[in-house]
Amino acid sequence: MIGIACKKNKLTYNVYHITKAFFPNEEISQRVDEKQESLVELKLPGGSCFSLAPEEIRGELGGPAGSLPVTDEEMAQAEKRAVTRRVYRFLCEKSGRELAWGTLTGVRPTKLAMQMLEDGKNREEITKFLKKEYFVTSAKAELGYEIACREKELLGRLDCRGGFSLYVGIPFCPSVCSYCSFSSSPIEVWRDRVNTYLDALIKEIQAIGRMTRGRYPDTVYIGGGTPTTLEPDQLRRLLTEIAENFDLRHSAEFTVEAGRPDSITEEKLSVLREFPVTRISINPQTMQQKTLDLVGRKHTVEEIREAYAMARRLGFDNINMDLIAGLPGENAGDMADTLSQIEAMGPDSLTVHSLAIKRAAKFGQEGRTMDLHSEISQMVDAAAKSAERMGLKPYYLYRQKNIAGNFENVGYAKLDKAGIYNILIMEEKQTILAAGAGASTKMLLDTPIRTEGGKKIDIVHVENVKNITEYIDRIDEMIERKEEWLWR
Repeated sequence: MIGIACKKNKLTYNVYHITKAFFPNEEISQRVDEKQESLVELKLPGGSCFSLAPEEIRGELGGPAGSLPVTDEEMAQAEKRAVTRRVYRFLCEKSGRELAWGTLTGVRPTKLAMQMLEDGKNREEITKFLKKEYFVTSAKAELGYEIACREKELLGRLDCRGGFSLYVGIPFCPSVCSYCSFSSSPIEVWRDRVNTYLDALIKEIQAIGRMTRGRYPDTVYIGGGTPTTLEPDQLRRLLTEIAENFDLRHSAEFTVEAGRPDSITEEKLSVLREFPVTRISINPQTMQQKTLDLVGRKHTVEEIREAYAMARRLGFDNINMDLIAGLPGENAGDMADTLSQIEAMGPDSLTVHSLAIKRAAKFGQEGRTMDLHSEISQMVDAAAKSAERMGLKPYYLYRQKNIAGNFENVGYAKLDKAGIYNILIMEEKQTILAAGAGASTKMLLDTPIRTEGGKKIDIVHVENVKNITEYIDRIDEMIERKEEWLWR
């Protein structure tokens, strides 16, 4: 058991996640004690202790660029950075290793590089900053810079502020994978109510169409869940509504997550071809049958190949495939074999995830843990080299809490096949309007607002309820939430 005590609540997030990254299999007890003298007290297994007094960090309270904090908010952020750095150095010393992304605990490590690019900074300045201020390794600093440059170039083709993106969620899957924490339910349980769900979803789509009249979506993304769990007529009905309610003539991208090969049929893919769908995903996660069986993906490796070949035969020329590094029971050799099979198919983009076990997932509920060993690093490195052999370049990156080995998820693509929606959702450069159970809308405010505490807010998150029945029953409320904030 690891014990953490913080004097201020604002310090708990970073201290907890840095500690968890070093000791992923240890339980952590955390509390806030405003009366304690030290800012942080940390007790590790074996008796090692760390205590940090306020006066010990006074000389470290400058901003990232060396500027002195002026406002209370800037002072709070400077203090949090200084505390995190001290905790990180202590944990490095006690564990004998470093983290690839250093003290960066957020899910968007490339955002710093993007901001610096927009401020006119060059490669040397950006990578040096990441290494010095956040202890990011040289390899990850270079990766962050490379991806930020590619993101900036791709987003420069869009009118991000003037446009928007549309996300549509289908919360059904053939079966729920053991590692999955998304809002998804087995299709067989809901088969009799799918049309009722579509009624509510289409009502929300029509409302968003009215709210955005005069604008067009830069990207459309139908995800889930697994959208191809819908029957062909249901899929056609949904796509028809999207086509009728939005001007898609200028859209840069229209993605449908076909996802699970056991949900894909020739008839469903033919329906997609009736509409301006430009990109689909067929996601193996692994090409090891033993692992597919273990995690509850009720399909075979051969079905993956068959679905991919079918999509190519029907004319899809932008196919993404997802893989997960660190699935239970897999080693670096298994990943190498999976990558060899993927290379033989030759997808246009490859998204490589490091396993993240969430509390909402079956693995999380079972108390599964992840060994922090070099194999995850080997898998991630092997995937990067495989992508390079296929002519795919890294174009977006994000991280998750509880991610294996404190690594990252990276999207690789041919230069003209990058998933633009993926960049938009990570970099928060555009309003994304989301429809469906569990869908999350991000609205960029034209005029930022300030909270009572003085914090500036320029992005508002509007969440749809996850429960499918509640979503159906409360659809008018979901619509009203968007109308309250849109285009403010």
